[in-house]
Amino acid sequence: MTLLSRGFGMLRPVLHALDAEQAHRLTIKALCAAPAMQRNTPRHQALAQTVFGIAFPNPLGLAPGFDKNAEVPDPMLAQGFGFVEVGTVTPRPQEGNPKPRLFRLREDEAVINRMGFNNEGAAAVARRLDARRARGGIVGVNIGANKDSEDRMADYAEGVRWFGPRASYLTVNISSPNTPGLRGLQSRDELTRLLDRVNEARLALPRRLPVLLKIAPDLSDAELADIVACTAKGEVDAVIISNTTLSRPSLRSRQAGEQGGLSGKPLFHLSTRQLAKFHQLSGGRVPLIGVGGISDAETAWQKVLAGASLLQVYSALVYQGPGLVTDILDGLAHKLREHHLISLSEAVGLKSADWARA
Repeated sequence: MTLLSRGFGMLRPVLHALDAEQAHRLTIKALCAAPAMQRNTPRHQALAQTVFGIAFPNPLGLAPGFDKNAEVPDPMLAQGFGFVEVGTVTPRPQEGNPKPRLFRLREDEAVINRMGFNNEGAAAVARRLDARRARGGIVGVNIGANKDSEDRMADYAEGVRWFGPRASYLTVNISSPNTPGLRGLQSRDELTRLLDRVNEARLALPRRLPVLLKIAPDLSDAELADIVACTAKGEVDAVIISNTTLSRPSLRSRQAGEQGGLSGKPLFHLSTRQLAKFHQLSGGRVPLIGVGGISDAETAWQKVLAGASLLQVYSALVYQGPGLVTDILDGLAHKLREHHLISLSEAVGLKSADWARA
C-alpha cells in the first residue's frame, strides 16, 4: 500500500467537507508537491497483456477527468495503475461551464459533472508531457473540441498533430454531454467524416499511433450498430464504453436533480450492457475498454466478462481512495485462479451474450 493510500482514510472527511471541485484541485496540488514516488512493479503477471500494440502491465487505468492538464500522471502511475489517460484537452484553453459544476452523490457513490472541457489547452499539456517523456509509462491523451469552435472536426485533427508525437495513444472524445451538440458527432455520417479527418492527420505522424473512440452509454441499438459499422475496419484501434450518462436511474441523493453527466455506481449496469452489446455486434474484433461504475474487483471482473480487455476508474476513487487500485488488481488475479485461467485475455467476453440481454 502506498503512502497516498494510507493517508486517504484520514483526509477523506476533510476533502468531502469541501466543495467537490475545490477538493479535487487541492488533491492535484498535493500530488504535484509530493516527493517523487517509485512506480509500483507489476503484482500479477497474468494481468499483463498487449492490446492495440501496447504492452500493458495490468488492465486498470485512470480515466480522464482526474488529471485534465497532465499535471500528475507519474504520481498516479505510482499508485499501481497500468496506464493513465489525461484530458480532455482542447486546442485552445477554455474555462468550461459556470460553477458549481461538480457534485458528489454520497448516498449513491456517484458523481454528476457539467465541467465542459475546462483545461489549459494543448500547448500547456504538451509542455508537461515533453518534460516527463523520459519517465516512461503509458500515458494516453483524451482530445476534444473547443466549445466555440467553427470546425470541431478540425479541432480533433489538431489534437492528433499536437499529441501524436507525445502520447501513448489518443482518445477521440465525442460523447461528453456537457458540450452542446458534441454527441451529434456519434451519428454514422458525422462519425465517418470525423474519423476520416482524424486518420488523415494520423497518417502524417512519424509512427503508427493507436487512436481510440469514446462513446456515450445512452445510444440506441441502431446508433450503437452504426458506430460498430464505422469502427469495424480499423478506423480506430479500440472503443471506450462509456462516458457519463444523462439518464437518472433510481438515486437517493438530494443532488440527483443536478444537470450534467452521471458517473459512479449507478452507471454500472447501463454501461456494461452497452459494452456487451458492442462486443456482440462487432464479434469481439474491436478491443474495448470498460468504464462506468467499477467499484471493486467483482464489478471489474464483470466488465471483462462482458467484453472489456482494459478498464478505467475515476468516480470510485472519490469514495474509496487509491487503495482501490490494489484491491481490484488482487481481486482480478484471484478470479483468474478461481476459474483456472492463465491470462485475463481468456476471460474477455465470456459472458457478453448474457450481459447484452441484461
